[in-house]
Amino acid sequence: MTDPATMAFYDREAPRYTTSFGRRPSRHLEGFLDRLTPRARVLELGCGGGRDAGRIAERGFALDATDGSAAMAAKARERTGLAVRHMRFDELDAVAEYDAVWANACLLHVPRAEIAQVLGAIRESLRPGGWHFASYKLGTGEGRDLLGRLHNFPDERWISAAYGDAGFALEHTAIYRGEGADGTVRDWIAITARKPE
Repeated sequence: MTDPATMAFYDREAPRYTTSFGRRPSRHLEGFLDRLTPRARVLELGCGGGRDAGRIAERGFALDATDGSAAMAAKARERTGLAVRHMRFDELDAVAEYDAVWANACLLHVPRAEIAQVLGAIRESLRPGGWHFASYKLGTGEGRDLLGRLHNFPDERWISAAYGDAGFALEHTAIYRGEGADGTVRDWIAITARKPE
């Protein structure tokens, strides 16, 4: 599940990477959190430096923040004071524990052959009616960015079908321009999905 070069990048670059995006949360976070009931239990995958985690906790949600890189998880704990866990995507084995799963700009590192397994685990971790958000860099197939990190680079149809096959209902998708950590500006897709009641 874990691409060695991608994980090595995050372990090595954690001190710099966690400060490179500042402290402003994702542009999609507030709208997603507005869908949730007060004190909902939220799992964050790939929390990075904790910029979104801090805002989720600030809004009063019960947060379980995680990152697959031990170094990134440590920096997020240091930066936010939150109890961030070291957990890879393939280690998620919760059953109906969460009201929402937030996965901003992280599932894009899951190899295409393994996306079904990861989305299935996310769906399983949600309570009925639970919400899920993820964002992906759009493209034409799996490859590496200029920093050597593995990306699945889906097109809109492929990733939408992957969510449908995993048993999610797509509630909203939006394509937008965004800049990656390697400086490349490209189209991204933001997906808000829901586990059926």
